[in-house]
Amino acid sequence: MSSVEIMRDEVDRLIEAWRRERPDLDVAPMEVLSRVSRLARHLDRARSQAFETHGLESWEFDVLAALRRAGPPYQLSPGRLLKETLVTSGTMTNRVDRLAARGLVERLPDPADRRGVLVQLTTAGRDSVDAALADLLAHERTLLAAITERDQVKLAKLLRELVGPFDQETH
Repeated sequence: MSSVEIMRDEVDRLIEAWRRERPDLDVAPMEVLSRVSRLARHLDRARSQAFETHGLESWEFDVLAALRRAGPPYQLSPGRLLKETLVTSGTMTNRVDRLAARGLVERLPDPADRRGVLVQLTTAGRDSVDAALADLLAHERTLLAAITERDQVKLAKLLRELVGPFDQETH
């Protein structure tokens, strides 16, 4: 295959069929978004594999990662965890309970609020999230291997522009 020839993928076949069946519609958005959707499925599988190796589910990684990113002493209020993980209060309570039962986090009294608590990452939780992150990044590098670093930077910029307005809605 020459460098000028473009590799066809499943989305090309999909688009071609829609253009044949519905020539009245502009299916151009599918050129990008169907590929993003397919890539998201591959990423979900890579995440699941990386986390499963370390005995974690995706939601567990998300909570542990939020605590790890907070820096020492790796603790956040439940309210802050809600904002970091975009789940409801009841869901977060259940998640913290389950992580605490596994010894990955612990609840501590909040010195700034006598009625409040802080959720803190344990050493076991930190070890788990660090190892899972390393594996996840290895999987993600594999997913991106087909494009150059320079193109990865361009793609990140374009995706930031595309996702930005949606992220603004949630903040």
